[in-house]
Amino acid sequence: MLTAVAVALLASTIVIPPGAPNRTPPPDHITIDIVTVNGSGCPAGTAAVAVSEDNKAFTVTYSDYLAQVGVGARPTDFRKNCQLNLRVNVPQGFTYGIAQADYRGFAHLERGAYAVQKANYYFQGMSQNDSAQHRYNGPHSDAWQATDTTEVAAIVYSPCGEKRNFNINTELRVYPGTSNTATTTSFVSMDSTDGAIDTTYQFSWKLCP
Repeated sequence: MLTAVAVALLASTIVIPPGAPNRTPPPDHITIDIVTVNGSGCPAGTAAVAVSEDNKAFTVTYSDYLAQVGVGARPTDFRKNCQLNLRVNVPQGFTYGIAQADYRGFAHLERGAYAVQKANYYFQGMSQNDSAQHRYNGPHSDAWQATDTTEVAAIVYSPCGEKRNFNINTELRVYPGTSNTATTTSFVSMDSTDGAIDTTYQFSWKLCP
């Protein structure tokens, strides 16, 4: 973890030389397979992936991704995470990187409590990037939204001609701070009005030489 947020990708040009980043997706359809799903925020059967019709983005939908502290919460509920290992099947001659990720959810935080949302992304066999982190302070009882954006020159692409799975690690944490956990509950979820969360990842495409 709503509707997908449609945001244009970062790099565009009329004539695309091999190796240059590009917002135009390949003409053929792209598919994404979930290889493994692990984590307390995405138990079996609670995460799904769909590719947009224009092949410019994919959306991960969760239905049970919530961290909480206080009344009714177990000691381990303050932190929830999800690790997705995805196989992105792209047409020959193209490779991809992730230019942007959009997260949305809901948080109820008592005064003194705060929540943190973190994420990082990497290709199999390559180093993890630094985690992007967003903090939300109580009192707060409303929707939240976070966007991680990568500058064009810093986008990491899957190596051309190699099949490497794409890994997404996300995490939600709630800290009680000075709030009274004996009488109140604070929580954060990647959630929407229909009870599921959608996290949208925007592709950046590159032609292989």
